[in-house]
Amino acid sequence: MGVDTLLAQRQTDGRPVGLGLVGAGFMAKGLVNQVVNSTPGMQLVAVCNRTPSRAHDAVTTAGARATDAGTAADVDRIAGAGDVAVTDDIAVLVGSDRVDVVVDATGAVDFGAELALACFAAGKHLVLLNAEVDATLGPLLATRADAAGVVYTGADGDQPGVQMNLIRFVRQIGLTPMVAGNIKGLQDPYRNPTTQEGFAKRWGQDPWMVTSFADGTKVSVEQALVANAAGLSVHRRGMLGQDHRGHVDELTQVYDVEQLRAIGGAVDYVVGAQPGPGVYVMATHDDPKQQHYLELYKLGTGPLYSFYTPYHLCHFEVPITVARAALLGDPAIRPMGAPQVDVVTLAKTDLAAGTELDRPGGYHYYGEAERADVTHRDGLLPVGLAEGAVLLRDVARDEVIGYADVRLPEGRLVDRLRAEQDTMFFGSAAATAVAALGLAGR
Repeated sequence: MGVDTLLAQRQTDGRPVGLGLVGAGFMAKGLVNQVVNSTPGMQLVAVCNRTPSRAHDAVTTAGARATDAGTAADVDRIAGAGDVAVTDDIAVLVGSDRVDVVVDATGAVDFGAELALACFAAGKHLVLLNAEVDATLGPLLATRADAAGVVYTGADGDQPGVQMNLIRFVRQIGLTPMVAGNIKGLQDPYRNPTTQEGFAKRWGQDPWMVTSFADGTKVSVEQALVANAAGLSVHRRGMLGQDHRGHVDELTQVYDVEQLRAIGGAVDYVVGAQPGPGVYVMATHDDPKQQHYLELYKLGTGPLYSFYTPYHLCHFEVPITVARAALLGDPAIRPMGAPQVDVVTLAKTDLAAGTELDRPGGYHYYGEAERADVTHRDGLLPVGLAEGAVLLRDVARDEVIGYADVRLPEGRLVDRLRAEQDTMFFGSAAATAVAALGLAGR
């Protein structure tokens, strides 16, 4: 993609791309190590975390020196000396002249919205390792970024970014993507942090984050991002989500191509396919001459042709996105316009009225991908707004939760921005209905 050459030149010129990182969790630690030790032409300028000691630990573990910063000028001075600034204030980080690109590695929706607006106001490009805020507010935030003249993008290495790279490749060689898919090893909507504690402890991860993968919330969030970036839909709420223990190439015989054409293409996932944990795209080609060549090149006889990437390397690939944003103005993945797919909230167990919903990957709910027009028509609660909402009635296991079923927390930025997004893309009537169901009744 050329970023290796561009970064090498930046290294030679002594003008590294400046990265500001927000968050110091599992993925952020890997990214710190990658930038500090394996990415010439890029400098980790600052790390912001609400617990500064965790940021210090991430930096020092990677072999760099961390120094506390109280002002943006402190950040500039510390970075100029070759060290990494640490702060708990996003204003200090985005205010630094040495920060070109900010990476959000928090996973927090309301805070992620605040951070995005702060980046745009400061003229900083934003790379998201926070799929949850993108699935909730991405179409609106993309327009805000455009207005500010900065890049808003998901990350290479995350499965949505890997899928979008593959979609772009497939389109570039003249095929039409009909399915973009994610390969999972496990899918059980009733998993919780207790059941996932052992796995999380083994890998040094957060049990709640691990649960969001196991219960299907994360794959729904990720596939919503792909749908919104590529203009795809879903077959049904929750996607098809089939078990498939064979090779991913065999999926060309599983999908109904006419059904795919009727819905304009779809995002999906399979459980157990090989090679996992990769991604796949099933595509068509209408030119018989090119079909002949595709068969010669061992892609079969169609009508669906299989393309896949057998891995996604998470933090290893994020610096590529940072460079794409800063040096090429090229997002890895971002919403193309109006939302196509949302992620709605379903009860993981029977829940009583008065229950305050916990955060994603918890004990109370899981998320499923749903068409955005259905979400708005039926007043369904986006999973990114569920945390902290209080149930107004009893809800049965597997029942979808709507705005009318909850009292949302007061004063949240994310709710205001979601209402603005509804107005922008679905009209005032939709926004008024959502307000009447939830926001105005708090």
